[in-house]
Amino acid sequence: MRMDNNKLCIIFGAGDVFAPAVKFDKNALVIAADGGYEKTVRLGLEPDMIIGDFDSGTLPSKTEAFVVKLSRDKNDTDMLAAVKAGLRRERRTFVLYGGVGGRLDHTAANFAVLKYLNGFDAQGYLIDERTVATVITDDKFTLPKNARGTVSVLAYGGDAEGVCIKGLKYELKDAILTPDFPIGVSNETSDAKTNVPRAEISVKHGSLLIFFPRG
Repeated sequence: MRMDNNKLCIIFGAGDVFAPAVKFDKNALVIAADGGYEKTVRLGLEPDMIIGDFDSGTLPSKTEAFVVKLSRDKNDTDMLAAVKAGLRRERRTFVLYGGVGGRLDHTAANFAVLKYLNGFDAQGYLIDERTVATVITDDKFTLPKNARGTVSVLAYGGDAEGVCIKGLKYELKDAILTPDFPIGVSNETSDAKTNVPRAEISVKHGSLLIFFPRG
């Protein structure tokens, strides 16, 4: 995953959070989206910004973070509002925790947020307990070298043309994937841990929703 800390934005939502037990770089922008503030506190973090309509969390009375209170009659989800705030601060890599679990429609909405980021030359990663989801549009993606296990590649938002998959068990060359036929589900990385080229996934026209293992 692209991790330029000067362009990195980490967002915590109100869903299930499976964060790594590491300290985030001080240059990363940390945003709590609504109920995600409680998640950051449990991790011992103080966000730089708290944003939301606070229907899933309580507006903190004492915090050094910049607080943006949104109307409940809004078009953006709290996660999308947080992403837009990060984009305004020139962040281009977004790691989203607490964006899965709970309501299925919220999880699906966060896939759309990943796609939204592509329109700003940005990349988003939605983190689950064992899996990372990302979306690419007219682009290519190289799996992290420590990602071993099941990889799924699905057309997202329409047909995906010129799809190539290299370095996985099932490869494709200049293929067309369609949203109504999930042929790209449950592919596999190599079992070997060394001297194996990193798998690469690319699409000439359209978008791909990619799921790969957390390292």
